[in-house]
Amino acid sequence: MAIMAIYASAMETEMSDIPFAVTTPVRVARVGLKARDAEGLATYYQDVIGLKEMARRENAIVLGAGDRELLEIEQSSAARPDDPRSAGLYHTAFLLPSRGDLARWSRQAIDRHIPIAGASDHLVSEAIYLTDPEGNGIEIYADRPHESWQWNGQKIAMTTERLDVAGLLSELEGSKRIWDGAPENTVIGHVHLRVGNAAEAESWWHGAVGFDTVQTYGDRAVFLSSGGYHHHIAANSWQSPCAGKRERDRAGLAWVELEDTRGGKSRSLEDPWGNLINVVAA
Repeated sequence: MAIMAIYASAMETEMSDIPFAVTTPVRVARVGLKARDAEGLATYYQDVIGLKEMARRENAIVLGAGDRELLEIEQSSAARPDDPRSAGLYHTAFLLPSRGDLARWSRQAIDRHIPIAGASDHLVSEAIYLTDPEGNGIEIYADRPHESWQWNGQKIAMTTERLDVAGLLSELEGSKRIWDGAPENTVIGHVHLRVGNAAEAESWWHGAVGFDTVQTYGDRAVFLSSGGYHHHIAANSWQSPCAGKRERDRAGLAWVELEDTRGGKSRSLEDPWGNLINVVAA
């Protein structure tokens, strides 16, 4: 029985199924960043996050995992640095296919002394946070099985507790696999935005995209999704209360691309703060 349990655990760790986050009617596909140093930023995402270069288009570098494009970094030498008190990107969240993948990433990050900004257990997921060289937030995370998530009506149970790093690393016991870059079926699970008013953002995402609210934190943050995911989009005003329109000459968020399988047309939208959302019919 013990041998079978070890074998089952190893098989679970090595699975690379398509994450639930991208099986929903609407899901995040890609994120575009405007960079003052696109080459340097692309190197960071390859070295630290494990993405690979997939293409170059005019003045942009396209990165991804497997055969999936995830991040497009546009060179804009004249751009001013992003202002964290304004509307824009709070973080891009890269979802790994399994807890074992997150453990492997964490082990090499510890060994390499990669600076992190935080590490949390959210009940639905385990997450580690970083900040890239131009100030863009990053989350790298793994979901717990969606069948285990707890719902109270239409609201999902999420919290922010300290990550049990030792427990996460115990996933590697008996495994010889090491981190070798972002595995196939790594996706962008969600995008977290800075906005001026969370309630206004909630109303906009309901009407413009048809997302459902799955959780709120007071009047400063809202979490929204399609198809019962814990969140595809979050919007908060923690650093940006009463922010106005995003200034176009700032580095940082260029756009968020969503895939929509519900039969509508592709369209480009702008939230009340100038965050550009491209919806692509899939």
